[in-house]
Amino acid sequence: MPQATTTLLHALLLTALFACSTHASAASYLVKHCAELEGTEVPASVISLPTRGATILSASVVAAAAPKNRNGEYCRLVGVIKAQLDTTPDIRFEVNLPARWNGRALQMGGGGYNGVIVSGTEPTAFAPAASPLSTGYATFGSDSGHVGNSGRADFAMNDEAVINFGYGHLKKTHDVALALIIMGYGRKPEQTYFAGGSTGGREAFTVIERYPDDYDGVIANAPAINFSGVRLMGVKVGQAAYGTPGGFVGPAQQKRVFETVLQECDGLDGVVDGIVSNVEACREHEPQIVAQLRCANGQRPSLRDSCLSEAQLATLEILRDGFTLPYELAFGVTRYYGYNVFQGVDYSSGLGLGNSPVATQPLRFDANGYLFTQGDSYMKFFVTHDLRFNTLGFDVDQPGIYKSRLIDLSATVGAMNPDISEFIAHGGKLITMHGLADEVISPNQTIAFYHSLVEKYGQSIVDSFMRLYMVPGFQHGNGVFIPAWDELGALDRWVTMNIAPETLIGTDIASATNGRSRPLCRYPGFPKYLGKGNVNNAASFRCENP
Repeated sequence: MPQATTTLLHALLLTALFACSTHASAASYLVKHCAELEGTEVPASVISLPTRGATILSASVVAAAAPKNRNGEYCRLVGVIKAQLDTTPDIRFEVNLPARWNGRALQMGGGGYNGVIVSGTEPTAFAPAASPLSTGYATFGSDSGHVGNSGRADFAMNDEAVINFGYGHLKKTHDVALALIIMGYGRKPEQTYFAGGSTGGREAFTVIERYPDDYDGVIANAPAINFSGVRLMGVKVGQAAYGTPGGFVGPAQQKRVFETVLQECDGLDGVVDGIVSNVEACREHEPQIVAQLRCANGQRPSLRDSCLSEAQLATLEILRDGFTLPYELAFGVTRYYGYNVFQGVDYSSGLGLGNSPVATQPLRFDANGYLFTQGDSYMKFFVTHDLRFNTLGFDVDQPGIYKSRLIDLSATVGAMNPDISEFIAHGGKLITMHGLADEVISPNQTIAFYHSLVEKYGQSIVDSFMRLYMVPGFQHGNGVFIPAWDELGALDRWVTMNIAPETLIGTDIASATNGRSRPLCRYPGFPKYLGKGNVNNAASFRCENP
């Protein structure tokens, strides 16, 4: 049986016996001795941020033939990184060391408020079916330092847990995982990557900004950057919907908006396929779209008539426009950019605007919409620590005693620092993908951050390390077009072979249109139909700038 007192130093002495051996013999040794790592303690001195060290709670070999295992044989390590305070939850993590290691490591980001261990055994989001672990990557992830992903954000009552959620768990998990990889294989990875979407996309930008030398390449999909901004956006939407008489936009109106936009803009890319691809051209049609939606001659919307009142249109315009603050958040941020409300977002599906004209107690995603529910939770748990706080009465522009807290949180969780010069100097590469129809995280915020990098470094420098792909029809994990593509393979080729990705191919995994393909165009391009050929084949399209 393994001894709980086994230390990292002792484990490293074990690996020294084969540190200079072949990959095959090192992997063979790893599999044979995997269980001996149980109880191993990683001292706090190995972890760059303050902790009380880490412990491997379980270590076991997962056989290639094990039920439901599609990853080949690997050593599975599960443990905890101990918080500084007894009142703070530990960070739970998992590290997977494959028997057939390709010499690379991949840290995988979480989603929502995290709260569950990212196992590292599944494919990355929107990737082909094969997982990175099955192709030889050592993978690792964590729960970000708390248990539960209810959307209530209870953990945010604890300041150390907020720091862990914002950035601490990323570095702490990385450092422990790196020590375990060295322990397992006798050497460091040749390349270390990070991949995540939504919260994981924010985490991806966070590691670039805070720990640039730790990663050779990063994937950041639908990144929830400007975290305070998107939560305050939810507050403003909720106030428009529930603090203004008649401001709630019901499911019938939500559906009508999407259908009207499709009728007006679907064919602007040369083909009617259910996707608004030429978003910029669609913006020019917005006056006609709004005119078709507006109730005529004082008519009031009803269950039978899905026209929109002036109050309802005002709610959508807040979503469209975003907001500008009269004060600065961290890194000089004053604005959150709005959504493509009248350019193809379907708020009647997935994480929309809700189905209840009354603000329920407590708020719920289905009843009151994702944005407002999360904005309310943010104010109660992150900002005020007051579960009775009246979010509908909060003045975003004049936050009073909560101003400094909003600013501090935007630095802790926001990932909006445009100074990524160290990542550039290190030779790091970044691929970002975002859906133009995202209803949760504004794609225009991602575009704006991209433009801030171009303004700071110049287009040629940004092109040397970053690729941005804005995908028409793709929402926040759903939509009329959901791309599956080999993003990790594109990143790895860029890092290891200097083959920079250009136009890529995405295969639709939406149930109604599964299997059709489209070009994934570098921003600002969009896929335009050539006028002939199979409309379900990417070869029938070319990338064209608006």
